[in-house]
Amino acid sequence: MEVRTLIERKRNGGRLSAGEWRVLMNQYAAGEVPDYQMAALAMAIFFVGLDRDEIGQLTNAMLESGARLHLDHLAVGRVDKHSTGGVGDKVSLVLAPLVAACGVAVPMMSGRGLGHTGGTLDKLEAIPGFRTGISIQEAEALLVRHQCAMLGQTSEIAPADRKLYALRDATATVESIPLIAASIMSKKLAEGLTGLVLDVKRGSGAFLPELDRGLELAKTMIALGADHGCPVVALLTAMDRPLGRACGNAVEVEEAIMALRGTGPADLMAVTYALGADMLVLGGAARDRDDARTRMEEAIASGRAARLFQAIIEAQGGNPAVVDDPGLLPQAPARALYRAPRSGTIAQVEPRAVGRGITALGGGRTRVEDTVHPAVGFVITARPGDIVREGDPLATILAQDQNGLDAGRAALDLAIRLADDVDDADPPLPLISHRVTGAGVECWDDGR
Repeated sequence: MEVRTLIERKRNGGRLSAGEWRVLMNQYAAGEVPDYQMAALAMAIFFVGLDRDEIGQLTNAMLESGARLHLDHLAVGRVDKHSTGGVGDKVSLVLAPLVAACGVAVPMMSGRGLGHTGGTLDKLEAIPGFRTGISIQEAEALLVRHQCAMLGQTSEIAPADRKLYALRDATATVESIPLIAASIMSKKLAEGLTGLVLDVKRGSGAFLPELDRGLELAKTMIALGADHGCPVVALLTAMDRPLGRACGNAVEVEEAIMALRGTGPADLMAVTYALGADMLVLGGAARDRDDARTRMEEAIASGRAARLFQAIIEAQGGNPAVVDDPGLLPQAPARALYRAPRSGTIAQVEPRAVGRGITALGGGRTRVEDTVHPAVGFVITARPGDIVREGDPLATILAQDQNGLDAGRAALDLAIRLADDVDDADPPLPLISHRVTGAGVECWDDGR
């Protein structure tokens, strides 16, 4: 197959057939198509797009390029959750053990940081010894034993997507809806799910900031799920400010542990409960979302969810003692308070600037081969709308050294914007704005 011809045809607005997508993805996974040609095709897709049938064909081609989990023998529903990416978004760390503790199997397959956003795998690997690179067979055994496995995309699962995922980050084609949808759904469908819940971020820190594009992505993935008999529900949530207070790998694990103990920040808990409710309903473990919320609150209050997280950590090679003593997580050697430079109202805490600041501290990657320092990051206590006085602490910088502290201050100077008066600050987006299903779009009711 002449790949150059396919690139040229797509560049000019033409279509690729299902057979061409299948051969192309198989050859790319096998190393027979070079990255530079796939990069050119990704850029053509970015500008020209794919029609609905092509998105489905690309999804199927990436799905069929590898193996799948076999979970039909499980007696409970199998539901995963996916976030389109954010800053401070540690929801997956809380949801996986919480939903599993309530009676649904959760094969939580996650990725690494992409662009300015953090990655669940990097957060999990901040736990000393934790292995995310487990095989399909290990994941299946964990799901039998604990109803939960927290893993990365193995070389066996959708290998064409695994290569393309890294290439998109390096070629500035992350924001393409067809590529996002096909990437997410090829991995999730390989898990043998009976349901999927999506957290589609909107706002300045999201890959797709605009509401209409977030809704388009949600509808696209819901349709792809329907093609494969996998019901999908999407919530649109705010990413015009970080979620929770902790931003960085180890500190986000600590905040997730706090959430499982019942002391997590209110915004983190609201998003967690909302997503978890749909997971439990899809998985057949709750009658409705209110019943699901009650079950999750009980699992946290009884300590059952935290104990299951501890068991998962131990089963995947990590130190389970971190759940009882988060001080065993990596600790930053240099810390400093970031204080308000003047009095005023917090007008904005810009998540992209925070995410880039974490990378500058060494907590993210600019190249695939970069080493991540798990202890660095920020704990940001300032929230949009807060009235502060000059000198009030707004955040804590966690760094490796003095140079890191300086880089952290520079990042927060850009991220935290002060206004003279509360009326000068734009109101933040609603934490949860819409719920999307195969039946359509509904506005979120009362933040339930």
